[in-house]
Amino acid sequence: MSRFRDELWQVVGGVYDQILAHPFLSGLTDGSLPREAFRHYVVQEAHFLPDYARALAACAARSPEPSGVQRFAGDAAMTVEVEHSLVVELLAAFGLDEADARKTPAGPTTVGYTSYLVRTCSLGTFPEALGAIVPCYWIYARVGETLLGRSSPDPLYAWWIDTYGGEGYQETVAGVLDLLDGLVPDGEERHRLLDRALTTARYEWMFWDAAWRQEGWPCG
Repeated sequence: MSRFRDELWQVVGGVYDQILAHPFLSGLTDGSLPREAFRHYVVQEAHFLPDYARALAACAARSPEPSGVQRFAGDAAMTVEVEHSLVVELLAAFGLDEADARKTPAGPTTVGYTSYLVRTCSLGTFPEALGAIVPCYWIYARVGETLLGRSSPDPLYAWWIDTYGGEGYQETVAGVLDLLDGLVPDGEERHRLLDRALTTARYEWMFWDAAWRQEGWPCG
């Protein structure tokens, strides 16, 4: 029996394949990723996560059902508590704290991605918000699950892989996908949901690519 998640994955799966083939992720698994590229990623995550939590909270506010309110409000809090804690510990591995991280400005991709998420979840319909949010969960879960099978000789990279490939995160994502399957948008609303999902998936690729390139602002 076909589920709505399957239709969404048909839209974003091609981007996921490109993400998985990206040298940032292949470098995580074989240990060849330059530490400076990973440092850039962690610093940008420190900028990204607070706005991601705001987007989740806005998604909760848009939900017409209590189950959606509970899910996304809870996950907003979990993002601040769990994923934020991981970033703090990863920063510490580089001898940094959050104040140090914020001395480096959020890069163009980070600003674009967070702005898109917060705007869509705050101003769009609930299906649009859900479309924007689901790839953030699902792509990380699929990446984590896949890389977990490959592991990494670098303990810092293995730690990151274990977090997103681990059972706790996978269960969280499964709950979001069940909620997605319970939504049955049609017509233009369905198109908008899938369009938002594709845009977010592209931003996921761009975020890792920005870390790989150690992207900065071109002027100023």
